[in-house]
Amino acid sequence: MWSSPAVVKIGNRLVGDGEPVFVIAEIGINHNGSLEIAKKLIDGACLAGCDAVKFQKRTPEKCVPRDQWHIERDTPWGRMTYIEYRHRVEFGEREYAEIDRYCKERGILWFASCWDEESVEVMERFDPPCYKAASAALTDHALLRAMKATGRPLILSTGMSTMEEIEAAVAAVGQGRLLIAHATSAYPCAPEQLNLRMIPTLKARYPRCPIGYSGHETGLAPSGAAVALGATFVERHITLDRAMWGTDQSASVEIVGLVKLCANLRDIERSLGDGIKRVYENELAQRKKLARVRPSEGAKVAAEANGAHAD
Repeated sequence: MWSSPAVVKIGNRLVGDGEPVFVIAEIGINHNGSLEIAKKLIDGACLAGCDAVKFQKRTPEKCVPRDQWHIERDTPWGRMTYIEYRHRVEFGEREYAEIDRYCKERGILWFASCWDEESVEVMERFDPPCYKAASAALTDHALLRAMKATGRPLILSTGMSTMEEIEAAVAAVGQGRLLIAHATSAYPCAPEQLNLRMIPTLKARYPRCPIGYSGHETGLAPSGAAVALGATFVERHITLDRAMWGTDQSASVEIVGLVKLCANLRDIERSLGDGIKRVYENELAQRKKLARVRPSEGAKVAAEANGAHAD
């Protein structure tokens, strides 16, 4: 699988410095166990121009503490135990086979955050382009190694983690084919807790790894700021309606907002440039009209600013 320092190939896309921002629409469990909702969310991600959609995969008996299995709760589907509820909103192999078919039909990549090793085995049947380790899994080195052992790229999310825990996780799996996402695990997250300057901190600490941003804020502007600070990929939770049932819905972006977000991210990445000062061709008329310089000097100045020489 092709990779080079700070650039990793995910599916048919290169992700990293100098490449277009890789935009991931996190569906997670916002489908509430409905394939119909999942397909509508995939459609929304395609409409917005996202590069990939991401789901979450759990084996409920492995991920829910046994002392919580039989606690009853009210749900939109009636009163049920917590373990029953987790099964109700969890997609199995049949549903993911249909998601795989539908994403291929729509021409969008899909993958999942796996919360246990058994879920990695399930996802391997669909040949995913990469894996994502949720922030809650960052200290589960056995699970990280299981995902990395597939040979696929791994995106490591770093919410609710110390720098020492991040370093230990990176050491556990190595920096090859590794992408690191800055995150704060608050849902939704207040702007003062986003700490976006961690993005250049991580880029300096791990120059071989593409660094990105997994956001849980309610607005769109911080995700654009993340790109301006050097994020090479952006992940945001998406929903059909922020008022829907589910713990992640309120920190998600509705489809109209997702369309706007993707357009903003593309504008931002195009506007960043390369940091080399130059005079552009369409500035010359204004320079000739307004600047305190002889008109004949305009072409010479533009040529020199662009690295050429005027005779």
